[in-house]
Amino acid sequence: MSLVSTKEMFKKAYGKYAVGAFNVNNMEIIQGIVDAAQEEKAPLILQVSAGARKYAKHIYLMKLVEAAMEDSGLDICLHLDHGADFEVCKSCVDGGFSSVMIDGSKHPFEENVALTKQVVEYAHSKGVVVEGELGKLAGVEDAVKVKAEDATYTDPDQAVEFVKRTGVDSLAIAIGTSHGAYKFKGEPKLDFPRLEKIAAMLPGFPIVLHGASTVLPEFVKKCNEFGGDIKDAQGVPEEMLRKAGTMGVCKINIDTDLRLAMTASVREYLVKNPGDFDPRQYLSPAREAIKKMVQHKIKDVLNCSNQA
Repeated sequence: MSLVSTKEMFKKAYGKYAVGAFNVNNMEIIQGIVDAAQEEKAPLILQVSAGARKYAKHIYLMKLVEAAMEDSGLDICLHLDHGADFEVCKSCVDGGFSSVMIDGSKHPFEENVALTKQVVEYAHSKGVVVEGELGKLAGVEDAVKVKAEDATYTDPDQAVEFVKRTGVDSLAIAIGTSHGAYKFKGEPKLDFPRLEKIAAMLPGFPIVLHGASTVLPEFVKKCNEFGGDIKDAQGVPEEMLRKAGTMGVCKINIDTDLRLAMTASVREYLVKNPGDFDPRQYLSPAREAIKKMVQHKIKDVLNCSNQA
């Protein structure tokens, strides 16, 4: 077992299925995800946001992932999600990550190209792969905040130029997904013709979807039943994600569904057991809820069981 890049994962997945990239913040989340991937014999990307690094500290997350590999026998890709600048990406490359994302989507095109190329050159010199982003997703995830009116879909011609000029290994595109639990007003819709065009213009090149949680109703309902106030949450329908996984999308990011699964479980336990103050008692079922949700994603959405 070892830390691996996404190169072979994506080559094997292209056009057939997608690999799940699950955001991690603490031990129980890592354990639940890894246990699910181990049982399903699925390829696995664990990804860490800037907020997670600040919360748990880089070294703790590294050691938890090392323990997960040793315990499970799995090869795991450890990925930086939404690296804001060169310094953050360099820190993760130097700190042992096998993949980093540089998110220059907030910059004008030429600045995005220059920044992404800088990260690519450094990361490649250390054997680390790089994900870039072109287009802006609406929504909120940690420090990434984009208003709906500021969201822009990825231009296919720019995508080809961006990949060629930067040397990036995969590209996150905007086709209608968004960060967080509040994704759509009205009927959910992804721009599949745009995805099809980008995939045709970049044959064999790995495409990434961010903001792809489905916001499973069972967890929203349970959160609300036990004291939550989550209204009008609507995610990406699972059938749309399954379709995207056959159209060149090799990596699908999942964060919001993890948060909802864990929070729903903790809320339920504490309401039903108000006198209990042992974290092990309410985090154990939360870990199991994470595991079951990730197994569902692997089997029924990503379609990547038995592909490790």
